[in-house]
Amino acid sequence: MISEKMQQAFLEQINKELFSEYLYLSMKAYFANLNLAGFVNWMDVQVQEEHAHAMGMFDYVIQRNGKIELFEIEKPQNNWNSPLDVFKAVLAHEEYVTSRINALLDVAESEKDRAAIIFLNWYLKEQVEEEANVGGVLAQLELIGDDKNALLALDKELAQRTYVAPVIG
Repeated sequence: MISEKMQQAFLEQINKELFSEYLYLSMKAYFANLNLAGFVNWMDVQVQEEHAHAMGMFDYVIQRNGKIELFEIEKPQNNWNSPLDVFKAVLAHEEYVTSRINALLDVAESEKDRAAIIFLNWYLKEQVEEEANVGGVLAQLELIGDDKNALLALDKELAQRTYVAPVIG
């Protein structure tokens, strides 16, 4: 059985994961308005991943005989100045999510909840991959600068990204 403190921490993180899904959906719309289908695809994969992350935690709480309570999801930003600004925001957001997963692990450690620690180690590893992935796109966007041809080439590359459902835990 999950402790009340651990359950509450998970419920808060589920909300953050659902906000991430919502934020990336907003970014997807931004790129759709720019007619950058590859960037739209990249964000669509992010939307699906964040949904899977939230549902992984949701299912975990239920599996541990916890009670789910959903909280209001904050309205995300919906406009940026450039694709570069979007990916700067993505990296900052992923770093924030990493800090939240670390805080969740801190609760698990203080509660001596070894099952939660093992479960959350997957999320921590995932965050390392997320930050590296975003950092790679951000570095390319910084190199591109104002080169529209290079932006369109990157757009074609990002169109190749596919969603693979994670095996969480």
